Amino acid sequence: MKRLRVPKAMQRAQALLLSAAVLWTVSATAGSDSVSAATRSLRQALPLEVLRWELGDLWPQDTLSAATALTIGESPLLGAARLSVAELWNVEETAPEFVPLAPEEREETSVPVEETPLDTPVTMDNGVPAKTLVPTDPAGYTVFGRTYISNSSPHTLTEEALRRPFAARLAEDVDAPQILIIHTHGSEAYRPMEGTELVWSGDRRTTDSRYNVVKAGDEMAAVFAAAGIPVLHDRTLYDYPNYSGAYDRSLSAIKSYLAQYPSIRFILDVHRDAVEDTAGNEYKVVSAIDDRTTAAQLTLVLGSDGSGLAHPDWQENLRLAVAIQEALLKDYPTLMRPLLLRSSRYNQHATTGSLLVEVGAAGNSPEEAAVAARLFAQGMVQVLTAK
Repeated sequence: MKRLRVPKAMQRAQALLLSAAVLWTVSATAGSDSVSAATRSLRQALPLEVLRWELGDLWPQDTLSAATALTIGESPLLGAARLSVAELWNVEETAPEFVPLAPEEREETSVPVEETPLDTPVTMDNGVPAKTLVPTDPAGYTVFGRTYISNSSPHTLTEEALRRPFAARLAEDVDAPQILIIHTHGSEAYRPMEGTELVWSGDRRTTDSRYNVVKAGDEMAAVFAAAGIPVLHDRTLYDYPNYSGAYDRSLSAIKSYLAQYPSIRFILDVHRDAVEDTAGNEYKVVSAIDDRTTAAQLTLVLGSDGSGLAHPDWQENLRLAVAIQEALLKDYPTLMRPLLLRSSRYNQHATTGSLLVEVGAAGNSPEEAAVAARLFAQGMVQVLTAK
């Protein structure tokens, strides 16, 4: 019997098809750790490849799936613009993953629960409703003297620990800066009087330092300088144009300043709050000062090691905060809202004299914030010079 001879060209074509089939099978079953898993992979991949064959799309020049190619193929207009569709698809697929902000970088709005509003005359009316918030019930607080502490850290506070003297102190006969004022969220703004021309750079934010917390820092720096305490005020907006990462950027600056000026003992990170009632209505927080003016109420925020980040001396900062709060409440009983102790450390591990000072709220006027900033600095000078 005479054997049929297969032409060499046909043999090569068969070999190429067999090789392609083997390569495709290996690719389709890559990562399978059993025969059953490989079989499932083949069953899922084979219909798509058959569909691509029917579409004439077996070796596509883009990353569109067979289903997508089939869909746009139904429209001559979309089919002609296939490359543009593929580019848009890739932009969507490769968009950066959303990274949530760290807790200390979320702008949280305070909704007071235990604090009781008092009727207060307002001398600077910028159109925002005003309230004076004071704690009247010790439930939920740690109370030390006049100071109410809202503690959301995992630590238990004791009177004995709070009573100890704080470690940070001013050095004598030093001309180099001993206080650093910085603004991690420097664009946090206040509400000026109606009719004021102001360009907002975000929600309740502006880069105009006449109306944001940088102005409050200016007022504090002036008081410290007048008291003969060398002060360095960094007016950089570390939250602009990007809010995320502001604490990392301000920490880098703090480290640089401490390396350049080892004389720095105290670091004030000046912010402002945002306050609403339970119905979501914004208002400003004020304190009557000698029946002649109103100041924005102040809040001291203290960090700890509750988040797992190293902060071994957080209680030193807390004791300093309590000492200043006690001194201010003695002269101005409604100026200070409850002190907040949190798990986040807010860069306060840099020194044993680090405080986060919230001067008023977004609804306060810049003038009310300026009065409060001056009063805070005066109280701090009183505490530091007494020690």
